[in-house]
Amino acid sequence: MRACKKCMRIAEEDVCPVCGAHTSQYWSGYLAVVDPDNSQIAAKMSIKTPGEYALKVR
Repeated sequence: MRACKKCMRIAEEDVCPVCGAHTSQYWSGYLAVVDPDNSQIAAKMSIKTPGEYALKVR
């Protein structure tokens, strides 16, 4: 599993399928966002779409 360096979305590919940025294999923390409109964590991370995200990407 890899995480996007730009949008922090978790993906399998070397390039993020959402924003097109490069992904990294060095990430930590896992966040599953189901309802970004009512999530304080999603608002703090500027997440607008549901999905799986990393909390920190190197």
